[in-house]
Amino acid sequence: MRRTLTISIALATVLLVTGLAQERKGEREHGGGRGQYIPPHGPPPVRTPERQAPAQRGAAQERQAPARGNGQERQMPAQRNGEQVRNFSDQPGHPNAPHVHTDGRWIGHDYGRDDPRFHLDRPWPHGRFTLGFGPQHVFHLQGGNRERFWFNGNYFAVAPFDYGYVGDWYWDSDPIVIYEDPDHPGWYLAYNARTGTYVHVEYLG
Repeated sequence: MRRTLTISIALATVLLVTGLAQERKGEREHGGGRGQYIPPHGPPPVRTPERQAPAQRGAAQERQAPARGNGQERQMPAQRNGEQVRNFSDQPGHPNAPHVHTDGRWIGHDYGRDDPRFHLDRPWPHGRFTLGFGPQHVFHLQGGNRERFWFNGNYFAVAPFDYGYVGDWYWDSDPIVIYEDPDHPGWYLAYNARTGTYVHVEYLG
């Protein structure tokens, strides 16, 4: 009796481990996960005060000010080693990384055109990406890492200031959609349909 129970437990354990491995493999191969929503278009340009008419500036500043007592307070960045650290998890269950809501809102795309971290002396030094933008063009990563990854013979590099948001990407299989960045010349937005997150990337040719 005891031997039969031991064998049954061992068999159940093997089946469970095998099932989990197959599930993980399927997720990697088919892009399963918490994402799967693909934005129909990229983000709109950031509406900075410099781009707005005088009458619009007051309203924009009012929207950016912390609201009080309604649970919608604007999250101020924390500090780490003298640098600001943002929390992008705006709702329960949402990732702490730039991501896109199913209503098409790009959370985290609010850095103005003149933000110094996006400055490139020579935008697009290797030419421009031409395989297509948006949900009609879903590519699968074929190798690499955050410094250099590729698909379909095209190579990209994640912006160093976005390195912290790609730790869970599968560089050999994740479904990726490329969008144009309307605010920062030389940069594109790579959206991961499995994780629902995106980062800034530079085209390497």
